[in-house]
Amino acid sequence: MTEPQPDAPDAAGPARDGSPARPATPAEPDWQSLVTPPSAEPAAPPEVKHESLVTPVAPQVDQPASFQARVRAARNEFEMHAAHARDQFDEANERIKQRTGRDLFVAIAIGLGIGVLTVASLVFVKWTFVLLAAAAVVFGVFELSRALQAVGRRVDLVPQLIAVPLLLVSGFLGDLWLHWSMLFTAIALIIVWRLLAQMAAQDGRVYADVLSDVVVGAFITLYVTFLASLALVLLREPGGEWWVLAFIIVVVVSDTGAYAAGLSFGRTPMAPRISPKKTWEGFAGAVLASLVAGALLAHFMLGLPWWSGLIIGAVIMATATVGDLSESMVKRDLGIKDMSSWLPGHGGVLDRLDSILPSATAALTLHHLLVPLGAS
Repeated sequence: MTEPQPDAPDAAGPARDGSPARPATPAEPDWQSLVTPPSAEPAAPPEVKHESLVTPVAPQVDQPASFQARVRAARNEFEMHAAHARDQFDEANERIKQRTGRDLFVAIAIGLGIGVLTVASLVFVKWTFVLLAAAAVVFGVFELSRALQAVGRRVDLVPQLIAVPLLLVSGFLGDLWLHWSMLFTAIALIIVWRLLAQMAAQDGRVYADVLSDVVVGAFITLYVTFLASLALVLLREPGGEWWVLAFIIVVVVSDTGAYAAGLSFGRTPMAPRISPKKTWEGFAGAVLASLVAGALLAHFMLGLPWWSGLIIGAVIMATATVGDLSESMVKRDLGIKDMSSWLPGHGGVLDRLDSILPSATAALTLHHLLVPLGAS
């Protein structure tokens, strides 16, 4: 039988055997309770997502309905700004059109197209310029003939069209005597054709105004076809393609300078009864532009002294201005604004040839006078 063990001393009171009470032994500290409260579970360490270190997080994409709404709003805003810009463009174009009588932007586009064809034909294969000139002359003859017929003049279109190849081909390929012979032949054909047509219409009786009709027919041939053929006479000369290109450039620059200066500073009418829109300020702009262009072309293109280019610019500018005013006077007499509407922004073909035709004569004359200066 096991002996009873003495009771363990009570930490708070005396021992059972009457011995004095001993101090209580301090308990060992609970280190876990110092870190984590007894009532809370220890927090698990945060889980590291290794995928985010390798694969980027995909951006948040709007829902389809919201994305379409934003696209629609952006498109509406763009259309609103485009409409506003279009309205401003139309207003500016209308102001220019009211002041100058032409659609500036359409005129520039058509002018650039014609300019590219002209330069390409002269620079690369110059005989193709003959085809371009022939087409322009045919249209010009047709326009002037139709305008004269509209006011009661009896103009025979067939002999006028026959005269075009006679004069242009002889001017480009033949000698001067042949060219002049074709001119007299063309005028004779116009006279005989008109007389025969009048006799057939009047049963042998000569119409009283047949002479004036013949003069009008000869005027068309001389003004349009013959003057254009002189440009081809110049073209066949050695280096003639550069002279043709040079005088056309001076004509265009002169017209552009007059247009820009007249639009910006024009106040004083030059010939109000003939062409109300032409001003002396525009004429001054044409003079300045022509002199600068002539000097540059003479030095860099024609191989002439720069001062000879001043002569070229002044003479071509003068003939271009006279030709422009002369055609304006003819249109004023016929009671029309433009010869036709085949070239939007320009009027008719003859409205573009009016400055070039008389300038061809001046350019041919200047060629024979100034070329010896370049050779010396």
